[in-house]
Amino acid sequence: MAIIKPFKAVRPTKDKVAYVTSRSYQEYSKDELEATLNYNPFSFLHIINPGYKFSKEVTGEKRFNLVHNRYLEFLEGNIFLKDSKDSFYIYQIEKGKFKCCGFFCAASVGDYRNDIIKKHEDTLSSREQLFAKYLKTVGFNAEPVLMTYADDINVKEILDLEKQKEPEYLFTTPDKIKHTLWMVSNEHSIKGLVREFAKTESLYIADGHHRSASSEVLANISQMENPTHTGNEPYNYFMCYLIPESEIRIYEFNRMVKDLNGLTKEEFLIKLDALFRIEKKGNVLYKPTKKHHFSMYLDGDFYSLFLRKKVYGFTDELSKLDTQILYKTILDPILGIKDLRSDNRIHYGYGKHNVIRMKDEIDHGNFKVGFSLVPLKVDEIKSIADAGLVMPPKSTYIEPKLRSGMAIYEF
Repeated sequence: MAIIKPFKAVRPTKDKVAYVTSRSYQEYSKDELEATLNYNPFSFLHIINPGYKFSKEVTGEKRFNLVHNRYLEFLEGNIFLKDSKDSFYIYQIEKGKFKCCGFFCAASVGDYRNDIIKKHEDTLSSREQLFAKYLKTVGFNAEPVLMTYADDINVKEILDLEKQKEPEYLFTTPDKIKHTLWMVSNEHSIKGLVREFAKTESLYIADGHHRSASSEVLANISQMENPTHTGNEPYNYFMCYLIPESEIRIYEFNRMVKDLNGLTKEEFLIKLDALFRIEKKGNVLYKPTKKHHFSMYLDGDFYSLFLRKKVYGFTDELSKLDTQILYKTILDPILGIKDLRSDNRIHYGYGKHNVIRMKDEIDHGNFKVGFSLVPLKVDEIKSIADAGLVMPPKSTYIEPKLRSGMAIYEF
């Protein structure tokens, strides 16, 4: 049984929302970031980049306090408002032919702790502790955890009924993405959504594992510091964006490696031949088409690699993942890459045109070899999570990517 709750969001005023919400901080180039901070005083980037008005970069707890200060300024300046009613918030995103619709709600830390909210990635304790400290200092969460649930006709009917009403927000951002948000504050719809998710056995984190884990750390700390703890305090929940699993998009990450671990090209190909059926495809762009099939770019040529299944055995759900197969057959034993997170010899790329970028990087000598994979499917992610296993880093790039500052959850 999954617990979800409505909450009183802090959010931009209707006339400023298009200027306030921002993409993830990491997505901005240096020039784009500087231009936004210089010419858009309403951008949420002013809150998460509070050191901009100072002469040097501010880090650690000093930065956290400055984030809190900028947040208060946005509230005092009537850039933000706080809703008077507990609500769910339906949020629809339209990007070209891609359209998805989910809703913001508060998810239960207890469900995360009790494995009702399923994970498929490892988290680093140091990052959990740091982000929990950040949350405690700033007092809010503006970046929801992206979570999926099995498509449910009853949930869809409730959301579709609410979407017939006039939206609270309707705007298009310069990246040509259309954003629409509806408030769900009537008691009947709220109870209906709560009731339907109470029947749901599991929710699955698609993006935001560290945010979820940090929320649990924050809840544990806050409970110990609160002698009158009841379990209903805001810190017992964290903001998430719930979306049906059929409406997420999953893309692959390519892998690029800087050298062949001391091997010549011929020695490397011979080692691969023991595990794969290899076909040389020439210099025409080539991508894999099915599971256990890889594309490799090396020395000006693409190669097709088909796994020899009699050589590699499947032992569990993790062993069937292409990212794990690539690691266990090539990256670790042949190229000597043990740690996929920290080894600076390996880099990752994603995106529609990333095979072209991978080819260019290798042709320019920045990397020696590159590998392309087919995207994972939702069922594979769920199988890993249900089995309590962990996928290799950079196994999936998942959309939608949510804007910061659309809805804010206060602790």
